[in-house]
Amino acid sequence: MTETNLITTEGLQALTEQLADLEGDGRREIAERIKTAREWGDLKENSEYHDAKNDQAHLETKIARLRERISTAEIVEEEKVEGVVTFGSTVTVRDAKGTERSWQIVSSHRADPAAGRISADSPVARALLGLSPGQDAQVELPKGRSVLTVLSVDAG
Repeated sequence: MTETNLITTEGLQALTEQLADLEGDGRREIAERIKTAREWGDLKENSEYHDAKNDQAHLETKIARLRERISTAEIVEEEKVEGVVTFGSTVTVRDAKGTERSWQIVSSHRADPAAGRISADSPVARALLGLSPGQDAQVELPKGRSVLTVLSVDAG
């Protein structure tokens, strides 16, 4: 089963532009490298040729992954609802130990928990979506159940 990829219109446009660049300029550059390396003779001992072929394989894999992300994209606009956790908003929470954390709810390809961005598909984000300050979210995590209290929500 294919998973959907939540993404904004701008995010989808950026992926489409990146794909077009890889399919155009990226492929042309690799093809030129392969052509030049072939002209140097014996392909068995031609490291430039083998490097170019490896780079071509990596490029094609990247293109296939981008196509998959684009084909499974589900457009979600960042909702600007003040005081409610939505896609695109930044939420500050406190756990049972008193630790406070802030995260922006983003699409899976933009997620970077260390930078304060969590995927809307994550268990934490799913539990927080739709809540307002003062409400609690029960989150099932690998280490057990956690309760997060919403402290504030910034619509962005």
